[in-house]
Amino acid sequence: MTEVLPATTPIIDWVENAAYDKQGNLWIARLRRHQVERYDSSGRLTGTVGVEYPGAIRLGQDGLLYVVYGNSQTSLLPGKSGGVVRFDPAAPNPVPELFASGLGQANGADFDSAGYLYVADSFAGVVRYRPDGTIDTDWTGRARMFGVDGIAVHGNDIYVTLPFSTTGRIMRVPIDDPAHPAVAADLSPALVPDDGTFGPDGVLYVGTGVGLVAVDTVRQQSCTILTSEPLTSAAFVPGSDSDLMVGTYRGALLRVHLPS
Repeated sequence: MTEVLPATTPIIDWVENAAYDKQGNLWIARLRRHQVERYDSSGRLTGTVGVEYPGAIRLGQDGLLYVVYGNSQTSLLPGKSGGVVRFDPAAPNPVPELFASGLGQANGADFDSAGYLYVADSFAGVVRYRPDGTIDTDWTGRARMFGVDGIAVHGNDIYVTLPFSTTGRIMRVPIDDPAHPAVAADLSPALVPDDGTFGPDGVLYVGTGVGLVAVDTVRQQSCTILTSEPLTSAAFVPGSDSDLMVGTYRGALLRVHLPS
């Protein structure tokens, strides 16, 4: 494990999420600074985009970056809401445009192979957006679930974390049948699963309150592969099957090499 970006101001620098664009630049969400930041391959900060309480960052099929906003309970107050913005990550000074609004506390997100975007609304469930930004209300109405946080799509299923469940639960939601989710894994009450990503090996790597956990969703088994500090999310380094960039509550960004 290597610390690639230190926390200038611990906790305030909280790294909520991370993703890469097509140019290989790394983007990280600074939840409490209300911004997402772009870093080049040398680790140099090359851009900043203002986003209120940013959550998941995901690369769309159109090459744009989609960023969830409103990842806070303040989004439940009158006149406030969560949603999604998008922008061109290759622009020298990216300008976000509204893609979707009207959510509660929005957090995780991921795309499927057809271009649908799934967003976790912590107090409503999983919301499915069509590529044009409209909500698939029928699908969404069948995917009600309380306390959803992280989202990762794998094949024809969506995996969502429930950090406030008594068992550290991860649920599998079939895209073709969202009304009938099933338990993918129970980590433990102490792990508090946040967001994660699937690796080329088909394993789900999840940031938790105690470190990084590998989840075999087929066998419904898990193991802690890094015990360190509370971790928020994970993103594979482009071109690597074994190196992850991992966010922390503290605000540092870590590079983790998976054991062989």
